[in-house]
Amino acid sequence: MTLQYSGSVRDAQLDAVETVVGTSPKLQLRTGAPPADCAAADSGTLLCEITLPSDWMAAASGGSKAKSGTWTGTGAAAGNAGHFRVKNSAGSTTHAQGTVTATGGGGDMTMDNINIALSQAVTVNTFTLAAGNA
Repeated sequence: MTLQYSGSVRDAQLDAVETVVGTSPKLQLRTGAPPADCAAADSGTLLCEITLPSDWMAAASGGSKAKSGTWTGTGAAAGNAGHFRVKNSAGSTTHAQGTVTATGGGGDMTMDNINIALSQAVTVNTFTLAAGNA
């Protein structure tokens, strides 16, 4: 049998992600595939680092948690975003990472344009965490 959680437990698990990461974390968009795990060193070229809003995720509801506020930054290098890392506000600890693809590409984070140019305005339009074990 597969373990199942109530909606309240799943929402609490999702809200705990934002609590542990903390306020105003750093979102890094990088080239290539993500490292083996969050403890591994950064990989790929850093294309853009965005300081996320203090309250960067909405409250979880129905087993999902969407981004909150505006997530924008400026291209620091040119290349195609392949993965992201979410770090604490100091940028010293990676708490989450995943793939980046163009909208409809099935990545953990999707963007209208993954091809980032130097000094280009970069905006993440949508990002949602979803709980398993529904």
